[in-house]
Amino acid sequence: MPRHFPFAAPRSGLASQERATMPYRGPLDWLNFFLADVRGALGPYIGIYLLTEQHWNQAAIGILATVAGIVGLVIQAPLGAFIDATRGKRAAVVGGVGVLTISALAIAVLPSFPVVLTAQTAMAVAGAIFGPAIAAITLGILGSHGLAYRMGRNAAFDHAGNVSIAVLAGAVGWWFSQSAVFYLVPIFSLFAAWAVLSIPARAIDHAQARGLEPLPTLPNSRAALSHVAAAPSPLPASGERERSAPSPDVIALPHKWRRDGEGERARVGRGNSGERPSGWTVLITCKPLLVFAACVALFHFANAPMLPLVGQKLALAHKGAETALMSACIVAAQVVMLPMALLVGAKADTWGRKPIFLAAFAILPIRGLLYTLSDDQEWLVAVQLLDGVGAGIFGALAPLVVADLMRGTGRYNVSLGAVATVQGIGASLSNTVAGMIVVHAGYSLAFLTLAAVAAVAFAMFLLAMPETGTPPLPTLSRLREGTEEVAYEPHGATS
Repeated sequence: MPRHFPFAAPRSGLASQERATMPYRGPLDWLNFFLADVRGALGPYIGIYLLTEQHWNQAAIGILATVAGIVGLVIQAPLGAFIDATRGKRAAVVGGVGVLTISALAIAVLPSFPVVLTAQTAMAVAGAIFGPAIAAITLGILGSHGLAYRMGRNAAFDHAGNVSIAVLAGAVGWWFSQSAVFYLVPIFSLFAAWAVLSIPARAIDHAQARGLEPLPTLPNSRAALSHVAAAPSPLPASGERERSAPSPDVIALPHKWRRDGEGERARVGRGNSGERPSGWTVLITCKPLLVFAACVALFHFANAPMLPLVGQKLALAHKGAETALMSACIVAAQVVMLPMALLVGAKADTWGRKPIFLAAFAILPIRGLLYTLSDDQEWLVAVQLLDGVGAGIFGALAPLVVADLMRGTGRYNVSLGAVATVQGIGASLSNTVAGMIVVHAGYSLAFLTLAAVAAVAFAMFLLAMPETGTPPLPTLSRLREGTEEVAYEPHGATS
């Protein structure tokens, strides 16, 4: 069945409109920045700390990450469902940073296997909250209008936070000790809590935040189109939701119009129109979502161990400079991720989701091969720049693709959690596999194995994943000339 164009601003003017009218721009920016600081002060440095100061071997570190990851990923989808249902999204973020603070201090004070395992598991559970919560808060404030630009901006500030904490952690680890890095977490947790609480609870439309935002579409006739184009666009008026007027050459669809399967017109509200979430079966009947989840699992199976393995190689070859070199790897990638995230936000609507995502999948096998060519520290850090391309695209575009597929179902955050679960399975299993390969066959074979998996992920995405973005809105001139069709068949439509 053909579906119809959702309400959208002109593609060419979207970025400028968002810059001018984006509600709660500052709090969202700082929230993403400080959450990156909280998480970045933990993840990459735990393995280096355990390897060099506590003298754990690579296999033990991999097993620890796998066990903690599997326990944590079980909670991903339930937490997504919780974020869909709860009105306490800000409180969930505050609770998550509190858990990370306690975990960081526990690892620094008592780094025994049971303590680190418990802390890692708690961190995995807390970390699972942030992705769906931030996506839900963003969607609840903005709706689908300008979502690509805002998601790109969220990712850009996340990467900026990662760069800042990497530089700071490197300096702290160099001048003090590696364990001192973990004491940065309580400081940035306070800033993250302040940022999320700066967003008023009333600013979040909780129906819209779970993907129940209705889909206004073109009326039935071209005569109606002429009337629609001449009419003002009564967007929902709610304090912070003012919008710039669209270009006169683009059809500005009034928010009150939508067309159902029988062609009737109905009133569209802001989540109070009586629409209910789709059934849970949407998670397994949406074929593009299943394909996307499989590609994500393979991508992260290949990607997750690469940075820790590079960090281990550098740590073993350069005693005393472990934290500084790990920080250099992180900064090298994050410096590239930031502009890539902004590029995704600016171009995802015009270029489409799939071509941009293919670039991320193509970079990964190349990166794995390049790691095997030299053990020189400058070379390894330089190759790490390629991580910025893949991760920069992935972080900004993955929530947007899921939003495309789940719009109108009311299952956005649980779907995001389900995808994150599959992602976590791939990443957790690969840590153990890569660690075992390193112990028995060395780092080069581990990197080649990961590169092969990445190549399979690229082929699957190329051949099986449809484009999920909508085409640009038709212009009045093309509609009047009969050169532009009103309806289209989206590639990502479910059967």
